[in-house]
Amino acid sequence: MDNAADFVKSWSKLTKEWNAQMDAELAPKLTVDQLEVLELMQAHEPMKPSDLLPHLETTPAAITTLLDRMERAGLVERNRDEGDRRIVWVTMTPLGRSEVERGVAVRSAIVNRSLELVSSHNRQLLVYLISKVAGTREQSNPADRKAATSGTSTEDSDSGVESSAI
Repeated sequence: MDNAADFVKSWSKLTKEWNAQMDAELAPKLTVDQLEVLELMQAHEPMKPSDLLPHLETTPAAITTLLDRMERAGLVERNRDEGDRRIVWVTMTPLGRSEVERGVAVRSAIVNRSLELVSSHNRQLLVYLISKVAGTREQSNPADRKAATSGTSTEDSDSGVESSAI
């Protein structure tokens, strides 16, 4: 099998497992989609529903439905703008704030359980390489890159897998 096929097979299996664990551990108060909205709001609150569109892969109608559910669950509230009643602002409730913290902690625990299967060096290298492939790696300073890729060959003490720095 070629590298692309191996990557797709492994990545699909991993994300499927992570999503199943997330669904189970977030329920019944929160979903993965709701967590994503709460994280966006944590960074950019208050937001208009239309502000969510560039960040979510969905339609305006789906965002409205999602916000309806979140409002009924007590995670967010919507308020009309005082200066322009056509504008609706969405903010998190105290429950929404506590649930976003819980959700991020749940996700971190799930991902960390997977990352613990490899050595610290290879974990750092894995994060570096995936962020490069995803295009999410900011212009890092040379020390960060050197730390992630130092050494010509490192053996993972847990699995005996050898990784070469790229």
